[in-house]
Amino acid sequence: MIQELSQDNLSEIVASNDKVVVQYSATWCGNCRIMKPKFKKLAGENDGMVFVMADAEKFPESRKLATVDNLPTFATFSNGTFQNQVQTNKFDVLKELVDQIN
Repeated sequence: MIQELSQDNLSEIVASNDKVVVQYSATWCGNCRIMKPKFKKLAGENDGMVFVMADAEKFPESRKLATVDNLPTFATFSNGTFQNQVQTNKFDVLKELVDQIN
């Protein structure tokens, strides 16, 4: 399941779900667009996790939940707590991050 943030409420999603994976991106980011279908593929393969697309420019409070200084950034949260993050455009690196909380 993938959710796209429409408001700056990622903290609520993280608090109310056991396992959350976030892609921080921006509309102008080419690598973000390249990774989006790969992110969606992982979402389809991992039941029991919530996958969230967050625009890093539109939602500053959501961005503060991880250290987002390059895009795309992927972050994982478990039981309301930040776990890990990577900044990558490689599917295998993203998959390894997701596998760590699965």
